[in-house]
Amino acid sequence: MELINQLNWRYATKKFDTEKKVAKEDIDNIIESVRLTATSYGLQPFKIIHIENKEIRENLKPLAWGQTQITDASHLFVFANHLEVTNEDVESMMRLKGEINNIEYSNLEGYTTFIQEKVSEKKGTDMSNWTAKQTYLALSSALIACSELNIDATPMEGFESDKVSELLGLKEKGLDACVLLAVGYRHEEDGSQFGKKVRKSTKDLYFTL
Repeated sequence: MELINQLNWRYATKKFDTEKKVAKEDIDNIIESVRLTATSYGLQPFKIIHIENKEIRENLKPLAWGQTQITDASHLFVFANHLEVTNEDVESMMRLKGEINNIEYSNLEGYTTFIQEKVSEKKGTDMSNWTAKQTYLALSSALIACSELNIDATPMEGFESDKVSELLGLKEKGLDACVLLAVGYRHEEDGSQFGKKVRKSTKDLYFTL
């Protein structure tokens, strides 16, 4: 399975080559892999913000502990989770489901109500924790896509989420900065690429009941 080889190849890149840029076609494929991510009820309660503006990236850097990946990577993405999922959000997605599958919405109303009731049970931090979990599923899809494309990627939790959200005006949009993803190509001087991958054994992670 070639994917296993690619997952062994990837690592969290510490130093990116600023001269190498990822092609638009590859970025489009990475974003498409995120769009196709499996999420609870298929609701996709997240947004991906591409930070292209160099000044914004410079302003983000001190909020991410000065990590050079913020400014040096070819592309930088902020994965932001919704702070709330409303009944209208659920209905909109179910109407889209009906449209794509040629199903009358009236035939989906019962399932729509069920989802709305289950989602409405999540309050405050329970809601944001749930949407953040869905966002990490999206991040995983992006990392796997980058691996397949031989593109380096670094997921980053080391940043001040509230300040990043404030800088980008996310709260006003009902979003919260959840995790960052720096994408590009490793610098030949990045020593991390030469270390062996350290993971627990299958025996330690997997068992059968």
